Amino acid sequence: MYIIKIGGNVLDNPERLQRFLIDFAALPGPKLLVHGGGKIASTIGLQLGIAPQYVEGRRLTDAETLRVVTMVYAGLINKNVVAQLQALGCNAIGMTGADANAIPATKRPVKAIDYGFAGDVGGPETINATAIQALLQAGLTPVFAPLTHDGKGSLLNTNADTIASVLATALAPFYTVKLVYCFEKRGVLANAAEDDSVIPHIDEHTYQHLKATGVVKDGMVPKLDNAFAALEQGVKAVLIGEAEALPELIGGGSFSGTTLVWHHG
Repeated sequence: MYIIKIGGNVLDNPERLQRFLIDFAALPGPKLLVHGGGKIASTIGLQLGIAPQYVEGRRLTDAETLRVVTMVYAGLINKNVVAQLQALGCNAIGMTGADANAIPATKRPVKAIDYGFAGDVGGPETINATAIQALLQAGLTPVFAPLTHDGKGSLLNTNADTIASVLATALAPFYTVKLVYCFEKRGVLANAAEDDSVIPHIDEHTYQHLKATGVVKDGMVPKLDNAFAALEQGVKAVLIGEAEALPELIGGGSFSGTTLVWHHG
């Protein structure tokens, strides 16, 4: 099965989103979509007089911000994506981590920084894989917004990359899972300034070398750390590329982004 994550750069462009959803709907077999939407949440927040606050690239989620991201992620974005997939003959069902207790999380503890209502997800064993499998077996395609819940009545804002990774590891015992991260670049680049410098294959040894030499840095490090953690826990492959190239990414065509693989065991 495919678990695919898309970010704000696709979601806030109607033409790109439509092209991506056509390709996604055409994928055979069970599949699951995880979306972000931070840019749209920030825009709507500003219209409501709530300025986004970030520390080291992570959104601080106070009570007001939680209301905004809940409306935008679980409402506006999620239901529009579901409606568009229905129009394409893909029987999608919109989800947050609270629905069917799919993704319980814990509120991030306050250390140097109080991130507010930010959720940290546990290991794959915390995921309600049984409920997600039941939906897939009923022919439904879950579409997850980046929200989890604390089991005490509060939603939590949670990184969409992390949600995609933990869903992939939780479902790996039951399916041959390929995890696909669609973002604005054509893959992991050897030179950030050159869009054509895609590194086609990276295993765990190559990754350590790329990190040590500074080829992979900044925001790509947590993304790839997540990806290799998923591979280590049974996910078959992780593919990284741009949303427009989804059929090539899946089909392994001549240009097909970056494939991450794990050779141990």
